[in-house]
Amino acid sequence: MLKQIPVSQLEVGMFVHKFEGGWFDHPFWKAKFLIEDGGKLAEIQASRLRGVVIDTAKGCDVTPDAVRAQAPAPSPAGLPSPAASRIRSIKRRTNAQLLAAQPVSFAQEVETAMVIAEKARERLGKTFIDARLGKALDVRKVEPVVSDILASVRRNPHAFTGLMRCKLKNEQIFRHALSVSALMVALGDRMKLTGPEIHNCGLAGLLLDIGVNYLPQAVDPWDGGRRQEDDRIWQSHVLLGYRALQNDDDLPQAVLDACLFHHERMDGRGYPQRRAGEDIPLIARMAAICDSFELLLVGIHGKAPLDPAAAVALLRMQTGAFDEDILRQFLETVGLYPVGAFVELAGRKIAMVIDEDRADPLRPVVQAFYSLESRERILPHRIALAEVGAEERIVGIADLAGLDLPADEQLRELVFLSACRNIVHA
Repeated sequence: MLKQIPVSQLEVGMFVHKFEGGWFDHPFWKAKFLIEDGGKLAEIQASRLRGVVIDTAKGCDVTPDAVRAQAPAPSPAGLPSPAASRIRSIKRRTNAQLLAAQPVSFAQEVETAMVIAEKARERLGKTFIDARLGKALDVRKVEPVVSDILASVRRNPHAFTGLMRCKLKNEQIFRHALSVSALMVALGDRMKLTGPEIHNCGLAGLLLDIGVNYLPQAVDPWDGGRRQEDDRIWQSHVLLGYRALQNDDDLPQAVLDACLFHHERMDGRGYPQRRAGEDIPLIARMAAICDSFELLLVGIHGKAPLDPAAAVALLRMQTGAFDEDILRQFLETVGLYPVGAFVELAGRKIAMVIDEDRADPLRPVVQAFYSLESRERILPHRIALAEVGAEERIVGIADLAGLDLPADEQLRELVFLSACRNIVHA
């Protein structure tokens, strides 16, 4: 049985099922575990978590005496509780940051990106559930998401997509939609499209794969399900999504085009109409690149996820698939070593890219965490490769095979969160 309790009621022997709080409110990269010792209990109680959800079937329950002893004292009449005041403070700060137009650093933007992602996930989730239930789509519910993502990308083009790339918390289908939307917005900005065109790009990114929700429930592309079905069933998702979106009379044709044609190829070997070259609408040519890049990172259809830098290299090798000019501008947008890429440094260290250097994209900011000389983890530390006096440089994509490290996705999240905490506490 799952039960939500305040952190103060936690005891050794309880099984934590879920944390109630933000991504930066606790020091753990694993959310489900048994509290086996006082040290781990002390870490949780010293964090900024508001509460936790425990599983009483896997661990101890709360005693009635503890519940009565920990009952919160009522707030004085007319005064808000500390939790309510903190939530309002966060919302005010977030709203102010959303209105800011000037560029900010990755560290400054990432917490705002986190709030945007949570809000966007909720709106998008409801839309996808409606589609699965056969209800009429109301695209107006997700349009505010595009404005928020656009504002974030213009303040920092890598914070939002970097966050999606390095967090395990989001369900794959939502994370994919949000990531593609952010990539589309950033690419549209790089291509100097107009404001309405960029908005359409972001909206298209959110809705590209809405048709997946209309496939038979046994077809789960995020869990290898497509491999057990005829390709024609999977490929029908573009037409199913297009038809569903056609019911919204206010939706721009460009968004419909992106949904229908984002699996076409420049050489005419794509689907559903085997269009080629400029017969494929511009927004669909953009979507083909952003969607393909994100799918390479996720590793669906039974394929292993790729490191972001390896995904960039593979896109460049796919002759005939993409518009070469748009691909060049996309690579300028994400960088040769995108946020989340594991790289090897000249000093025999392994690091992860955590930010770009706008003046020198080939020398990003990294977080070093492993020594190849000693074959052991080292204290994570930030290295700005482009700074004067920096002696390190990237020599290539890191090979993590055979090293005593967590799985790539868990390691990426762990390094990302440690980098963010170091910045917050600096």
